[in-house]
Amino acid sequence: MLARFASRRFLEIRQAFRQSSQASRSLSTALNYHLDTPDNNPDLPWEFSEANKQKVKEILSHYPSNYKQSAVIPLLDLAQQQHGGWLPVSAMNAVAKVIEVAPIRVYEVATFYSMFNRSKVGKYHLLVCGTTPCMIRGSREIEEALLNHLGVKRNEVTSDGLFSVGEMECMGCCVNAPMMTVADYSNGSEGYTYNYYEDITPKRVIEIVEMLRRGEKLPPGTQNPKRIKSGPEGGNTTLLTDPKPPPCRDLDAC
Repeated sequence: MLARFASRRFLEIRQAFRQSSQASRSLSTALNYHLDTPDNNPDLPWEFSEANKQKVKEILSHYPSNYKQSAVIPLLDLAQQQHGGWLPVSAMNAVAKVIEVAPIRVYEVATFYSMFNRSKVGKYHLLVCGTTPCMIRGSREIEEALLNHLGVKRNEVTSDGLFSVGEMECMGCCVNAPMMTVADYSNGSEGYTYNYYEDITPKRVIEIVEMLRRGEKLPPGTQNPKRIKSGPEGGNTTLLTDPKPPPCRDLDAC
């Protein structure tokens, strides 16, 4: 009786996941499986561009010839840049062929790291930090402002293909919380950029979106005009001069 109930429940859950939207499966932290679709299946041809084939050679040169598999992460990153910000299974298979491993070894990496997108993203992929310091400083309100302004849900792509919004965990800018990063795939791997925008507000992120829409380039880093990088508003109040070296570093004093 219990076994039948468990089996039926498992089938219900499996069916629910099958019926879920592609967007709900876009993060690598989602259930790690692949379903063939017309634009993402192993029968579709995929190979690195001629320019990127040279980059592949350069990447492989950093590793001993018998440890090609160590290049899996930079090669996946390059493939994702070339393919407009996401990794189809055929691109993973191409990487597996380059480093001479079974495709499952590449799938294991692509499904583990959340920076690898396994479904389509926008040309500008906006990732809001959701870790505690940023959340306390208003990251939820920032994400809500982005989603409402763009008219999408998390991990969905706008109808014009320009924007998608996701969440990333700790990006290491807690002192400048809240922050988001913009992965710019609008110019392929040649023009790819990945920039941090810190000290943001709901109003400021909408301004950033509209500047990107117009093709304008904005300076990354803090968006608070009263701060310089990670310094306090108004400038430093301590450590105003270079510290004196310890005596052991002063050769004349030894």
